Amino acid sequence: MEITTFLPQAYTENIDNGTVTWKSPSNIALIKYWGKKEDQIPQNPSISFTLDACATTTKLSYKKHAEKNDDFSFDLFFEGKQKDDFKPKINTFLKRVESYLLFLKDYHFTIETSNSFPHSSGIASSASGMSALALCLMSLEKELNPTMTDEFFNQKASFLARLGSGSASRSIEGDLIVWGTHEDTIGSSDLFGIKYPYKVHEVFKNYHDTILLVDKGEKQVSSTVGHNLMHNHPFAEQRFAQAHKNLTKIQSVLADGDLDEFIAIVESEALTLHAMMMTSMPYFILMKPNTLEIINRIWKFRQESGTHICFTLDAGANVHILYPENEKDEIYPFIQEELVKFCQNGHHICDRIGFGAKKA
Repeated sequence: MEITTFLPQAYTENIDNGTVTWKSPSNIALIKYWGKKEDQIPQNPSISFTLDACATTTKLSYKKHAEKNDDFSFDLFFEGKQKDDFKPKINTFLKRVESYLLFLKDYHFTIETSNSFPHSSGIASSASGMSALALCLMSLEKELNPTMTDEFFNQKASFLARLGSGSASRSIEGDLIVWGTHEDTIGSSDLFGIKYPYKVHEVFKNYHDTILLVDKGEKQVSSTVGHNLMHNHPFAEQRFAQAHKNLTKIQSVLADGDLDEFIAIVESEALTLHAMMMTSMPYFILMKPNTLEIINRIWKFRQESGTHICFTLDAGANVHILYPENEKDEIYPFIQEELVKFCQNGHHICDRIGFGAKKA
């Protein structure tokens, strides 16, 4: 599919004002995307679990100007308070999507947004936040063009969300989403995320993700800077090839319910992401001592218990602990007794696989 597919048709309706609200989840990548080209195009494909509890709710109110503005017009409120320091990021997003949403300068927008998790929790809100905003804007476009199909609505919402935050493209639907062109995944695209199109074993359909908040401070390095460090990285091409191979390998794992191989792929992907940061120039160590302590305790407990607990990491110190529903009664007490003490103020979030954004 070409980018031109998302250029708007002539609008058939005239909408003066209205409101729409979407709740959109975060996601956690199993096969990581790290490194991007121009226009938020990924250097390699990725696959993620959509989450459920970690979500952003965004209400978009819109009122048509008497005449079209020369610039974007919007107010932004976060958790009920005006947040002008968030406005530059939203302004950049609107500039990127303007050619695909021709109505943006016709309206004054009031954006009211909140997270189900604390803003300072160390959980990245860009995926949930940008996808929620993209969905609200798409709802207005569907008002202007009511013949739009649901399939196209989701594709374009993912396409737009990607222009705000790459991983936001994976937060529109659930429960497993692939983003990035992959030779062995039918329908995959660099432009938007798709629902994973192949068989998934029952064991993966109610997976748990307990998120341990090791460090709730500001990220040591922004995602944009981190991705850009893959340009001219000495191991970049090998990493991109590895991601392609791992996405192929995980297809039989997901179909057969092979938890041992699932663990091997997911943990290797997490550590590879951090290895790329440690071998970039400049280089960063994003894990904290407590991150390593948690990982070692997970490995020890898994060996002793025979359970299928495993971890993955984003580009930071926090640890996502993944485990199947049928082992939660053994694994969650271990998390509470042995791992929560390594979290900042004991903070952790109990989440599980989710099924995409919902309109309120």
